[in-house]
Amino acid sequence: MSVLKTGQIAALIFAFLLSRAVAAQTAGLDTPADPRISMALKEISAEHVHATIAKLVSFGTRSTLSAQDPASIAAGRGIGAAREWLKSEFERYSKECGGCLEVKVDAFIQPAVERVKEPTPLTNIYAVLKGTDPSPHIVLVTGHYDSRNSDNFNVSRDAPGANDDASGTAVSLECARVLSKLKFRQTIIFLTVPGEEQGLLGSKHLAQIARQEGWPLDAVLNNDIVGGNKGPDQDAQVVRVFSEGVPRQIDEQHLRAIEALGGENDSTSRELARYVAATADTYRTSVKPLMIFRLDRFLRGGDHASFNEQGFSAVRFTEYREDFTRQHQDIRVENGINYGDTLDHVDFDYVANVARVNAATLASIASAPVAPTNVKIELTNLDNDSALSWDASPGASDYEVLWRATSSPQWEHAQKLGALTRTTLKISKDNVIFAVRALDKAGHASLPVVPVPPPRGR
Repeated sequence: MSVLKTGQIAALIFAFLLSRAVAAQTAGLDTPADPRISMALKEISAEHVHATIAKLVSFGTRSTLSAQDPASIAAGRGIGAAREWLKSEFERYSKECGGCLEVKVDAFIQPAVERVKEPTPLTNIYAVLKGTDPSPHIVLVTGHYDSRNSDNFNVSRDAPGANDDASGTAVSLECARVLSKLKFRQTIIFLTVPGEEQGLLGSKHLAQIARQEGWPLDAVLNNDIVGGNKGPDQDAQVVRVFSEGVPRQIDEQHLRAIEALGGENDSTSRELARYVAATADTYRTSVKPLMIFRLDRFLRGGDHASFNEQGFSAVRFTEYREDFTRQHQDIRVENGINYGDTLDHVDFDYVANVARVNAATLASIASAPVAPTNVKIELTNLDNDSALSWDASPGASDYEVLWRATSSPQWEHAQKLGALTRTTLKISKDNVIFAVRALDKAGHASLPVVPVPPPRGR
């Protein structure tokens, strides 16, 4: 048995005390789990997910270019039949909650583009769970219900699209089924879109409407390929969450401010990704988010980018490891390899767990006051203090300043301030990144907002 020397004992004591100090500093980051949300997450069901994905696969093909005529819809084949079924599901959920959901369609004619040879009807289908605030903000979850095979223009061969993206569509529906039983301060929209495989066409149309009509849209969760494909090296305990860094829509002045502040890693989409990860931790979800600080995978794209293009915060959920023999492929066996995006390669428990992460995030944001606005950091004095100010958020009873090292991926420290809307901290603004969030009396926390310097001349 070895004997510890005095120096070793001192080092252990120091490490212990340091760990206690860090725990004390970070304790404020913990937000309490809401029992209502916890109970709702338990209602999310792998069986319901399985039934939804199986039904979508049963339409044979959901190619955006496939049949939408009444005969095909009656026969249950093509994207038209899938569209009508999705609408009926949202309507069924609304009936079960006493009409709490407003089911809407955004139908339009898509002009010919590279992967759409002629003008084609497209229909976004969504359900709105109206918030109780007088002027509620909006959080949104989406998945694309179209599918494809090896040939984008072949609409006769099957394109089951079980993972890409019946799985993401199932997440949106399952969140609607469960969360529609509750009331929230903010509005939640449950969306399904077509045209993703032809260039994000459905989401692009709705995102443009949201911008033109001035929707107060605070967060978009896009689920695309979240089936937990049963291939080699899959990790059923991880879901990747992709987020853009420097916003795609930004003017020169804001770009210079980001560079000056070192805020390249603090876009509103990055704050949303951090919120997703923290919420999953609060509710101890079986699947843990892996934040990927990148807009999307290489050579690929997703519907969250449509919302990013319009200046909204949006992230993408995708399984840990994709199997490309299962995506955009005709069903076949070639050189001993099975190709095709079929039902038997989807892990329904995994999809349900991803749905729980989404539902917890949606419900948490929707339960909280809106984020503080006009968050500023003073840069008038050459000192080592940090002065922050912000405008009050309706319904907030407390505000919290968060900070972390500039090199850290997640928020590390927090300080509650009560109802104050300005504070000066004895922490050098040169060494950390700050953010401010609003809380209600139950501890529901808004999305964090990173401060910016006031305009010159103030």
